Amino acid sequence: MISKILVANRGEIACRVMRTAQRLGYRTVAVYSDADAGATHVRHADEAVHIGAAPAGDSYLNRAALLAAARRTGADAVHPGYGFLSERADFAQACADAGLVFIGPPPSAIRAMGDKAAAKRKMIEAGVPCAPGYLGEDQSDERLAAEAMRLGLPLLVKAVAGGGGRGMRLVRSLDELPAAIRGARREAASAFGDDALMLERLIDDGRHIEIQVFADAHGQAVHLGERDCTAQRRRQKVIEEAPSPVVSPAMRAAMGRDAVAAALAVGYRGAGTVEFIVDGGLHHHFLEMNTRLQVEHPVTECITGLDLVEWQLRIAAGEPLPLTQEQITFSGHAIEARLYAEDPYDGWKPQTGRIVDWRPERVAGMGAHGAGGVRIDHGIEAGAEVTPYYDAMVAKFIAHGRDRADAVRRLTRALEDAPLFGLRSNGRFLRDLVKHPDFTAAALTTTRLDEWAAGGERLLQRPTPPDAAWRTAAAWLGGGTVDGVRPASVEAHELTLECNGEIRTFRVPLAGVTVSSLVDGELRCAVDGVHQRCPAAQDGATLHLAIDGAVFEFTESSPYPVAATGADPSRACAPVAGVVAQVLVAVGDAVAAGQPLVCVEAMKMEMWLHAVVPGTVKALHAVVRQSVASGALLVELDIAE
Repeated sequence: MISKILVANRGEIACRVMRTAQRLGYRTVAVYSDADAGATHVRHADEAVHIGAAPAGDSYLNRAALLAAARRTGADAVHPGYGFLSERADFAQACADAGLVFIGPPPSAIRAMGDKAAAKRKMIEAGVPCAPGYLGEDQSDERLAAEAMRLGLPLLVKAVAGGGGRGMRLVRSLDELPAAIRGARREAASAFGDDALMLERLIDDGRHIEIQVFADAHGQAVHLGERDCTAQRRRQKVIEEAPSPVVSPAMRAAMGRDAVAAALAVGYRGAGTVEFIVDGGLHHHFLEMNTRLQVEHPVTECITGLDLVEWQLRIAAGEPLPLTQEQITFSGHAIEARLYAEDPYDGWKPQTGRIVDWRPERVAGMGAHGAGGVRIDHGIEAGAEVTPYYDAMVAKFIAHGRDRADAVRRLTRALEDAPLFGLRSNGRFLRDLVKHPDFTAAALTTTRLDEWAAGGERLLQRPTPPDAAWRTAAAWLGGGTVDGVRPASVEAHELTLECNGEIRTFRVPLAGVTVSSLVDGELRCAVDGVHQRCPAAQDGATLHLAIDGAVFEFTESSPYPVAATGADPSRACAPVAGVVAQVLVAVGDAVAAGQPLVCVEAMKMEMWLHAVVPGTVKALHAVVRQSVASGALLVELDIAE
């Protein structure tokens, strides 16, 4: 019998699981790393245990520490959430060996589906359609190159133990294959402890559509419809929706049958997701099965009215499935947008730092499961630090409407009303994406966002603050100091503001602009006779102001010009805060212009530093697995004359 559940995860999914567990009467235990000591999920739990240092390998991937935490608190069940150890059969087995209920599938099912190559072979045996690929045990570069020639291009190099876009590389020319193999192997070994690879023919212009399945311990399995996850960047999902705008009832039934067959073929139990790629002819091909709760499960909850975590807990307790296939119904349309701490206008570069303000409660129509139209799942708060050690996703916006247009409208407003202040995010990009004609027409493919990034699509060009925003910021910052009061003796003066590298000078007070208050994250102002309420926050001499979902930071600066300082080609510095993943040079090495020097990993993304000019390595300040700050000096070069 389950009475206390340890959630072996962090952030929004830990908060999500605890919410349902506590509603059902279970006690909950949080675990946390050094970086998460003050995190929201820690305070939401009934008990919390420290499990190690900030890097995931020392904490959330530390099986011994997690099991010890369960013993210390008397927990009798473990919920793995998603990511980390959620799809590790050895962790599920270790829980069972320790007398703990693992709230997920049995180790045998995780093992069967965790090996992506073996899983595809099993699906072929079960009659589930699959894309052409190489699933063999010969992992030599020569064999992989020969199989790539046989399959044809484009293709994907994928980690056999992979998931979530890790250990995956797209190859469009054979010249790219060696680097793709090396990169996928390195990332797979780091993320999963297994560098085995498989090849899969890429279905160009495809849509990513997945089926939510549930199975109990009594031999029954059902599906809960599909989710369309086609909007992706670098193989990472950005927008998910249910139902898919391209799936007919007949297609849903066919995909549902194949997904249930896949689950039954491996003796599945609990929540799982069978992922398919759908080609231009609307034929579906098996990709993989995720043996856990998915990030995007809320859209399924919205259209079914079911709590999927509750289903997980009931099935783990030995209960039969709550509903039969015939009893499962769908209502309306739901869309989820993933809020990432990244800069979509600078190559999706990860962002770290302090959250100045975050007020999801400002969104109208909030409901626990989307019942009120909008739901925001998160595990962050004002004052918290976003660190480079974990995934870049910090929150999920979910909107449920009568139809797709209704859901888009609600989601758009929610993204505009609840901006993240303090570090750059993809909030405005998400708002623009769901309003884009290609999204409206359901014409996206899994590679469209990357194509837009390469082609300079307007959607991926940084928004500029409108004149009204400049004037509003000047009126507020010019009307007071950080406490909102400026002495009357300096009431009329010049004010210089900087935003996004642009500098403007104003004479304040400004004609046509009045600001009355900044309370509870809302700046009340009037511009040219139009009264407005804008999400805003002040942090010292900086005003953070959100306009249509775009966040602008206006800072009072010196009116005198500052000499520009160009980048020093003799110094290679970390582009973001992260962890050194690879060092390819040593002191004394001669390097050519463009040669890779050091790789920094942050939030699942690898960023390489290259030599700008020829030279010789004079000093090296980078060590593999070392944590580095943004801008930290990693390599010094003597520049060749």
